[in-house]
Amino acid sequence: MSGPSCRRCCCLFWFPGLLLHTVTLLSSEFRSSAGMQVTSTGPQTLQKAKGESVTLGCSYEPSPYDTGELDIEWSVVSPDTTQKDEMLISFTGGNKYIHGNHNTLSFAAADPSQGDASLFIAALSPAYSATYQCKVKKSPGVDTRKMTLVVLVKPSVPKCWAEGGQLVGHAAALHCHSATGSAPLKYQWRREGGGAIPATATQNSLTGELKISNHSQSLAGIYVCEANNAVGAEHCRINLRANTPPNRAAVIVGTVVGSLLLIIILLVFIGLLFWKLRHRFDYEKDFSNDIREDAPPPESRPVSRHTSRSASRHPQVAYSQVGETRPDVGHRRPLSTSSGGFSPQKSTAVEYDSKYGHAV
Repeated sequence: MSGPSCRRCCCLFWFPGLLLHTVTLLSSEFRSSAGMQVTSTGPQTLQKAKGESVTLGCSYEPSPYDTGELDIEWSVVSPDTTQKDEMLISFTGGNKYIHGNHNTLSFAAADPSQGDASLFIAALSPAYSATYQCKVKKSPGVDTRKMTLVVLVKPSVPKCWAEGGQLVGHAAALHCHSATGSAPLKYQWRREGGGAIPATATQNSLTGELKISNHSQSLAGIYVCEANNAVGAEHCRINLRANTPPNRAAVIVGTVVGSLLLIIILLVFIGLLFWKLRHRFDYEKDFSNDIREDAPPPESRPVSRHTSRSASRHPQVAYSQVGETRPDVGHRRPLSTSSGGFSPQKSTAVEYDSKYGHAV
């Protein structure tokens, strides 16, 4: 082969390698000139339970051309674009700063300047549900990453109960409800060691109700209800019985007999009450008649209490004032015989003491 032809073949052989090397150098140069880059990957939305802890990742890689001072900021992005974001924690000049009352926040790494600016949050509560932004700046490079954190409440232990008499041949209903828990809460019923729930039964995953249209002995047993959401689950148990319905004929007979006994008792009570009132009325009537027969006749001339008292103390005494000339005794009119049957007697003169108001 001639010389020019050989040189042409060698050039064709080395050209692809030279082109690949050039592309690699340009790519490296482009990456180097791209500046600061946040390299963390993972879901942009995190769901955590109340009381747990979480680490929001923010690893970064600066460019050789980034020669400025390192500045790291974590903030809560305001849903209102007209409002400022809330600064949480920062790292600048080799120092860490906590802004506001956020003592549960800290950098995950002891030295955030070594490429890890991740944020650690302890003891989560629903108040921490927000969109967070990590901003890493080293002039002239700067890069950011946003993540949404949703803090949910686990469902509380649900309460299970049965509605109705759990009678064979009748409809039965089981209910399940958790008092607390972040929505959406879902409920699921299952039998514990007794087979699958029959196809005729229907359950509502939102309300926690299980309906059995035709209850039977084969459906009795332990049923378990599980309440769950994105961060947890709790369950409760209930024993579904299959009670035999009462005999309708016996119920009717018992009702009739009970009603008759009640009527008889009422009649006896009314009769005794009537007899008691009638006996009392006859007794009061006889007693009033006896009083009218034994009453003495009224006095013809009632005497005043003052007169009778005076007469009993000083019978047949005539009074006259001191110094008054008393008429002759022989001319006194005799006392009336109607005042007790006393005969006239002689009376002596009596002096009247005006100081004490009686005869002396």
